[in-house]
Amino acid sequence: MLRFLSFTIFYDSTQQTRLQAGKGYKNTLHCVLQIYRKETVAGFFKGLSFPLASITVYNSVVFGFFNNTQRVISKFRHGDERQSCGMLDMTLASMLTGLMSVGLGAPVDLVKIRLQMQTLPCLAENLTLAGTTGKGNIAVRSVTLQGQPTYRGPIHCISSILQTEGIQGLYRGAGAMVLRDVPGYTLYFIPYALFCSWLSPEGRSSPHPCSVWVSGGLAGSISWVTATPADVVKSRLQADALHTRKYRGIVHCIVQSYKTEGIHVFFRGASVNALRGFPMSATMFLGYELSLQFFRGL
Repeated sequence: MLRFLSFTIFYDSTQQTRLQAGKGYKNTLHCVLQIYRKETVAGFFKGLSFPLASITVYNSVVFGFFNNTQRVISKFRHGDERQSCGMLDMTLASMLTGLMSVGLGAPVDLVKIRLQMQTLPCLAENLTLAGTTGKGNIAVRSVTLQGQPTYRGPIHCISSILQTEGIQGLYRGAGAMVLRDVPGYTLYFIPYALFCSWLSPEGRSSPHPCSVWVSGGLAGSISWVTATPADVVKSRLQADALHTRKYRGIVHCIVQSYKTEGIHVFFRGASVNALRGFPMSATMFLGYELSLQFFRGL
């Protein structure tokens, strides 16, 4: 299950990152073909090792925090932590989960994006921008593109960021991630609960695995599609410092992206997010519910 989940996340995540933070891709299919032609199959798995090593911890913390937050809210409001949460309580728990997730997920996303953006087209674009002055363009020698990548791997990436940008460098784009994850997790857990309620027959104590799988998948697609604009801004801010910084902050990134590429830029990767969100979230929610049933039965 974890291997399937990781493949789904990173196969689509590479396309998503390139579409949102890079240029030169007409659409998702063009992006896929360009990655394969220039980097072969290995290009789809750039930046995989660090997120793969942390995905189990990250998801355990997120789902555990959400579950325990619901229990704390129920105990505070109703005096019984076993009382089922209403929509208002669940919304609060979802928002707090989204806020908490940024502290753990921002460095992971940053390293993944920096590694995924280490490609010749992206290097060429950044070098061209770096050689642009008010008097015109300065020619950049092509030999620069033939050098070694900036980062040799996730550990070297983290070390380099800490040395050049400090601890705050690992949280570049965290503000945009808050804008993505707080509403994103609300539109993740709430639709899941609603779909489970609609698809489960009355009188059943726990949802059927098929209902869980479908509900989780639909919730994931909804969440990721609605979070795409904030995700675009986050990806651009995190990829920004790879060679030359173009954006001063969230507002500047939004304004510059809109001026240069129009409103449609904020929906780049939406189709990839929808496709990735369904199997990824369906698998996670199914694993979550089955784990809860297992431990409750002990």
